[in-house]
Amino acid sequence: MGIKDDAVEVRAQGWRTLAALHGLIENELERSLQAESKLSVVEYTVLDALSRQDGWHMRMQQLARATALSPSATTRLVNRLEDRGLLTRILCDDDRRGIYTELTPSGLSLLEEARPVHDATLERALGAARDIPELAPLVDALPRLHARA
Repeated sequence: MGIKDDAVEVRAQGWRTLAALHGLIENELERSLQAESKLSVVEYTVLDALSRQDGWHMRMQQLARATALSPSATTRLVNRLEDRGLLTRILCDDDRRGIYTELTPSGLSLLEEARPVHDATLERALGAARDIPELAPLVDALPRLHARA
């Protein structure tokens, strides 16, 4: 292997480690959120993203970016959450073609119920990941990443 090949392999190994950590955390969150709050991880992510916005709303394109979903998958997800009364859609005042997705009081209430479950599960999953030698350095780096933001 040449130097370039070594660099590619190092990056590829880093990506595999990141993917493994993500998978471990997402699986644990999915189980806990479904069991305790009847929310999927991506549903929780939508409610959480909306709650962090001024006025509790976002354009659909912003929501798609926040959830890493395609526009069509985002629309289906918003439809499901809207059917459950957790969010609603409103027309944008300054651009009648624009549509905002807005968190409802019921959505905020469910989010507030689910947040401690999410946070405790995340902490537990990170603790378990720290015990896996391949994942421990990445878990230990997370606080430093947050400190730089």
